Amino acid sequence: MKSFFLTNRGKVRQINEDSCGVYLNKDGQVLAVVADGMGGHLAGDVASTMTTSQLQSYWETSEKIFTSELAESWLKEHISTINKNLYTHSQKNEECKGMGTTVVAAICTDLFTTVAHIGDSRCYCLNGHGFQQITEDHSLVNELVRSGHISKEDAEHHPRKNVVLRALGTETQVQIDLKTLILDEGDMLLICSDGLSNKVSEAELKSILESDDSIEIKCEKLVQIANDNGGEDNITLVIVDYTSESEGE
Repeated sequence: MKSFFLTNRGKVRQINEDSCGVYLNKDGQVLAVVADGMGGHLAGDVASTMTTSQLQSYWETSEKIFTSELAESWLKEHISTINKNLYTHSQKNEECKGMGTTVVAAICTDLFTTVAHIGDSRCYCLNGHGFQQITEDHSLVNELVRSGHISKEDAEHHPRKNVVLRALGTETQVQIDLKTLILDEGDMLLICSDGLSNKVSEAELKSILESDDSIEIKCEKLVQIANDNGGEDNITLVIVDYTSESEGE
């Protein structure tokens, strides 16, 4: 298993409010995280950075996760704790009032991958069945699509496209979506903020992931495409490649 992450301010924003990382627990298991912060002067940056740094701290002291049930329990417990920490911080610090962040966190093991998510950052999977989005956006336009009020095509250009219905840290409690996947040798996981998914089509995402480039080059190319297409938002992604380390070296 190989991984790489990259975050970029984009071409318009003055501050990068995204945060990401890949962390190892005591047994060397991977936790991949992307958080896209929002709200207040510098507060988005605070929310996303607090989220990734606290997840890192919890994960690096954790024991081996043997089952998907344990993985789901671990993610639910620690993300819920971080939600309370963020909310408390926002209440105690005036400049952080209203801050929040999306989060996608994936525990990646040789036997299973468990994904937790809140907000409109996304997780995609490339495997033998093709390329698919495995998270469901917690956004206004996605609810409009789900209810049949607008088409998926209309959603791409909807004026309220950036309205998120669920975020980490904005309330005392938050609902966390959890999903477990079985990934095989050669499969890939892509986790990203909407600064990437809004600017790079699924066909382009699939094409880059399927290329023979290293995962480092794949990340760089995807960021470049997002910037070439406007780069109005921060751009962040993690690629986890389930190819064994020895293969192709």
